[in-house]
Amino acid sequence: MRNNKTYIISLGGSLIAPPAGIDPVRNIAHPASLKKFSLTRPARVSNGVDWKFLKKFREVIINEIKNGRRFVIVAGGGWTCRLYQNAASKVVKLTDDDKDWLGVHSTRLNAHLIKTIFRDCAHPRVNKNPMTKADLETHFAKGEKIMVAAGWRPGWSTDYVAVILAERLGAKTIINLSNIDYVYDKDPKKYKNGKKIKNINWKNFRKLVGNKWDPGLNAPFDPVASRKAEEAKLEVMIMNGKKLNNLKNYLEGKDWKGTIINTD
Repeated sequence: MRNNKTYIISLGGSLIAPPAGIDPVRNIAHPASLKKFSLTRPARVSNGVDWKFLKKFREVIINEIKNGRRFVIVAGGGWTCRLYQNAASKVVKLTDDDKDWLGVHSTRLNAHLIKTIFRDCAHPRVNKNPMTKADLETHFAKGEKIMVAAGWRPGWSTDYVAVILAERLGAKTIINLSNIDYVYDKDPKKYKNGKKIKNINWKNFRKLVGNKWDPGLNAPFDPVASRKAEEAKLEVMIMNGKKLNNLKNYLEGKDWKGTIINTD
């Protein structure tokens, strides 16, 4: 049975910690800004976490909780993951397992941050195993309105975790918040003729993203999770997480912009 009050949000890690983080060695901004770096004057440092986004995101979620909704927020690794993978790869040759574990722990750091900003209404424990034998409803047993989750193990993205949690909690829809407005038939950054897609079925979407998981893969919704979502007949909404009024419109049943992926 569909649970209309529980919303599963797969929150992209790059929304939490965007690619403008600190170089921990020299304490300067992300390499993209090094062209303007000078040894003779202090660098303009970013803290690596978009607290302004988090503050606005919290406001939206808290307002929706007041309307009787509850949420599962699955935090991605994003740039935090890539920063550590890139650093380690300069020291040793990484296996896919190495990359995955760095990714898993990056999601857990981001998830703990999310749990912290929702301390007053979230369960105190971050879920790190979507397949736990424990009843997931215990995360809401004492009146909590938010369950925060993170990555589990190699080969499982946080998109996949979101799919498993949706199945177990009886939710039929996953809201995927990333840094894109729509899914495109080809990368619009590389191809000017890339066309946005408002509605697509899982069969055609999987043709776009393929079937293989790769650590650090940058896809609207990962291939393995897509296969599982199709089997479970889930619906996934892809939308730009930066545009939080758009998320609010969706939650309130108003017109919103993004891509719907389903079995139709």
